[in-house]
Amino acid sequence: MLKEAISYPINRNESIRLVQVTDPHLFADPEAQLLGVNTAHSLAAVLNTIQAIDYPADFMLATGDISQDYSSESYQNFVKAIAPLQLPCHYLPGNHDDPRIMHLHMQGPKIYGDRRILAGNWQIIMLDSTVRGKPGGNMAEDEMLLIEAAVAAEPDKNTLLVMHHNPIQVDCKWLDQHSMDNGSDFLARVGQLPQVKGLLWGHVHQSLDSTYSTELGQLQLMATPSTCIQFKPKSPYFALDAKQPGYRLLELKADGSILTNVYRVPGNKFAPDHESKGY
Repeated sequence: MLKEAISYPINRNESIRLVQVTDPHLFADPEAQLLGVNTAHSLAAVLNTIQAIDYPADFMLATGDISQDYSSESYQNFVKAIAPLQLPCHYLPGNHDDPRIMHLHMQGPKIYGDRRILAGNWQIIMLDSTVRGKPGGNMAEDEMLLIEAAVAAEPDKNTLLVMHHNPIQVDCKWLDQHSMDNGSDFLARVGQLPQVKGLLWGHVHQSLDSTYSTELGQLQLMATPSTCIQFKPKSPYFALDAKQPGYRLLELKADGSILTNVYRVPGNKFAPDHESKGY
């Protein structure tokens, strides 16, 4: 049965403005590092950058890998970190998250783990692409049925699908083995739904903006950098990039088009350990 959506009182002819942050990989210890980067500090730098530009966002999307150590404190640390933005935050799990611990401790007056968001002329569906115990993903049949039921319930709204894992290959041999294993089938299926206008994810720790062609038109495909370490694009082996932590801003237009850009923390404060062979 389709559960009730979170609704925002935004007029159907107005744009929806979003901030996406992803893959902060936080620890219980706020001084802990991941491959040479203090993940609490890098997340704080991203959030400070978002605050400084004063983007008129309606809410935030947090697309998984909130935690690196599965601790309750890591999730509590995230909630505390984003509080100054005073934005509602909708989250979903990544492969580094424990969904049970996540739902117990991602708590606050504006923190939501609901699957559907209705705002203006848009429906946003928060999907779970994780497979317990595996770094790679899969879009299970239950998730597909959720999409189809949600679209059927709101047939006049444009739809954005949000997930953790990449449904397409990103041309990194080591990373692509941890992508969504049924991504092609998933894209073919959602490509038959005219309401679906875009797909948004994290996981790959790099920026990607592409399209997927269907008989109905083009689907916008968007991957967003991590708020901590970055993976080097197009590398056949594990390698870290020198680019700074980042985030994505989106404007969902009433006509179904999506305006979006990736932004990064200025300067070069966060330098990972480039000798690392994995994590």
